[in-house]
Amino acid sequence: MVAPKRLDAWLEDPFLGRLYHAIRVAGPIRSIALDLTDVCNLRCAGCYFFADGMDEKVPTANLDAFVAREAERGTNFVTVVGGEPSLALERLKVLYDAFRLSVATNGLRRIPRDGFEDLPIGVSVWGDEQTDRELRGSGRTDVFARALRNYAGDERAFWYYALTAGAAGHPHEVDGVVQRCIDNGNRVLFNFYGDVEDLGGEFDHRRGFGPAREAIERAIERHPESILMTSRLAEVVSTGRLFAERWGHAACASITPDHPANRNRVRNGRPFDRHFRAYNADLETTRRCCTAIDRDCDSCFDTWQHFSWVMMNPRAHFNSKHDFTAWLTTTWLFYFINRLVDVDEGARLLPEVHRRTRAPELAHTQPPENPPWTPNLTSSWTAPACSAPSR
Repeated sequence: MVAPKRLDAWLEDPFLGRLYHAIRVAGPIRSIALDLTDVCNLRCAGCYFFADGMDEKVPTANLDAFVAREAERGTNFVTVVGGEPSLALERLKVLYDAFRLSVATNGLRRIPRDGFEDLPIGVSVWGDEQTDRELRGSGRTDVFARALRNYAGDERAFWYYALTAGAAGHPHEVDGVVQRCIDNGNRVLFNFYGDVEDLGGEFDHRRGFGPAREAIERAIERHPESILMTSRLAEVVSTGRLFAERWGHAACASITPDHPANRNRVRNGRPFDRHFRAYNADLETTRRCCTAIDRDCDSCFDTWQHFSWVMMNPRAHFNSKHDFTAWLTTTWLFYFINRLVDVDEGARLLPEVHRRTRAPELAHTQPPENPPWTPNLTSSWTAPACSAPSR
């Protein structure tokens, strides 16, 4: 455990203190993930939802009863996915009225502002209009163009941009796609495509994501106010490495603890979230983790799950101020993306997050004049409950 004096010293940095204070005020996250429905109006190439048979679980449970049970259990945050949530707005509204939410959508149907005023909406995109049409719209539907129209100027929405591997995986499109998203009034979070159906070629994650990371670096350099992923987080997700630890089932923190498939995982001493559950669309059965029934974890490059991996491992980041900054900014980004901290203040802090989390030799450059964060905080600090590891 890091010495309290060292942590206090790091948090005398006004910027780090500001991020830490914002997380503490927002409070701990006690989260679940669930599939809202078993249907979708797209069949994206290699979608894990259909590849792993998650659509076989149809909604049957009483949603109100489910909400009551989870509220009693202490749940306060829900990630809503599967198949397509915009096709089940009445059910989405029940959840929105009960919990803080984040929802993933393909963007074909707009989630209205009325009734969902503060809902974080992650809108999928896989490339420019032609690429998105081929990979997600079966060569017929202009998914990206329609989603741009649906969420133009909508501050609730951010783009969840999935990048494929290797030089053949469309990294040359990133600059243009990111610019379109920003011009549309939205920010961008990156994801990485795992080839769960062995499509091969440009989809094969074993080719590596080096060109994709280079494109992300360019996006951060050009648009630090609009990119919701740091260089460090992009490296962790795309390489599956967090210091000496390798990504996989033995390390993933977003597991359903009482699921039979995790019997050995919960005993291996690695951190995990004891509250978390990943519910199928029937809201009665659970699965191993967020994105898998029995999928090979080597194909998982899901940014959401890797956020959790970093957040649940604060101790691994206590060797230096630079490592601690990487942990703190990742945790804060998750809160900011999900509108759990002040959004207007977060928008002002985001460029400095990127400045602090670039290569170590760049992390200590002269800070800007009149920084948009509060001056020195003098409280006594302990690790935020949201990321305290369970063992």
